[in-house]
Amino acid sequence: MGILSKKDAKLILDPLADNNPITIQVLGICSALAITAQLKAAIVMAVSVTAVVAIGNLIVSLMRNIIPSKIRIIAQLVIVAALVIIVDQVLKAYSYELSKTLSVFVGLIITNCIIMGRFEAFALANGPWRSFLDGIGNGAGYGLILIIVGFFRELLGSGSLLGFKVLGDPIEKTGLYALGYENNGFMLLSPMALIVVGIIIWVQRSRNKALIED
Repeated sequence: MGILSKKDAKLILDPLADNNPITIQVLGICSALAITAQLKAAIVMAVSVTAVVAIGNLIVSLMRNIIPSKIRIIAQLVIVAALVIIVDQVLKAYSYELSKTLSVFVGLIITNCIIMGRFEAFALANGPWRSFLDGIGNGAGYGLILIIVGFFRELLGSGSLLGFKVLGDPIEKTGLYALGYENNGFMLLSPMALIVVGIIIWVQRSRNKALIED
């Protein structure tokens, strides 16, 4: 028998596809629009949110029997705020330039609906281990969409990935640019992120008809 039971594995795998926080639950859309013009920023935000929701779920689950119901939202906000401060300080210590790029959006992790939603819907009713796995799954599902959107926006908008020019040099006209290719500047605008997310939703529902609402 493996480390994870089928039910535990489902907590991680479901949010990656048929119960994705962004494409199915329609949560966390704002950050998907705001920070996905660069793949690196999307990856860092994905890792940050995954860490916050997983550890936050674990802490809330451990404290669920001692937190008075009347102040549970305040307690949850304090927990997530403390975790976000830690993430912000780690970014500033080890990747200052990227922390400036993300700037206010790291702080806005506190208001990410996915995090508070998992605290309320899962962590308050389940044990620490399953709550931790649920956080990992939902964070990974959220991060997967961010990375996909960031990949296409940076590739088509800037001709690069993680800052490396993969399509050639647009100034010296090498690579694809020698054939007349031009970067699509619209991909760097926030509305294009919404369009890319919409295409992902369309593809997902085309492959799984059960996800189509009546």
